Amino acid sequence: MKKKVKKEKKKMDIVINNENNYPIEASYEDTMKKIASLALEKESLDDNYEVGLTYVSKEEIKDLNRDYRDIDKVTDVLSFPLIEDFSSDETLLGDVVISYEVAQEQAKEYGHSLEREIMFLFTHSILHLLGYDHIEDDERLIMEQRQREILDELKIMR
Repeated sequence: MKKKVKKEKKKMDIVINNENNYPIEASYEDTMKKIASLALEKESLDDNYEVGLTYVSKEEIKDLNRDYRDIDKVTDVLSFPLIEDFSSDETLLGDVVISYEVAQEQAKEYGHSLEREIMFLFTHSILHLLGYDHIEDDERLIMEQRQREILDELKIMR
């Protein structure tokens, strides 16, 4: 009789910084872990990873955008990748910074929930941490397709 080998479940940790005490639902973290895990799976990455997530104000994200990208304006999300080699056993992918205030505004503008907007921004940022970009049209199309696949598979709809 063959012995079944239990496959070790890989994990995704998200370290959240919400110093401004924005009213973030506890369930968001679970959904974000699913998003990040699915993104890793689609890239055939199956190790343990960690992502830092910080919620900031419009002013704070504007300062970060200016300081790190030389763009002196408000944005919705920034990504700070920390690795290029995905071969270690447990790896810090990088940091995601979401402007809670901009997410609120965009959710209202697009007519969907704040949760959906934050999940979209998080998905977008995770893909940046995994090496996706949208500067060129062909890259943008590929990244947008991957975003749709992840959000659709997890039933995170507009």
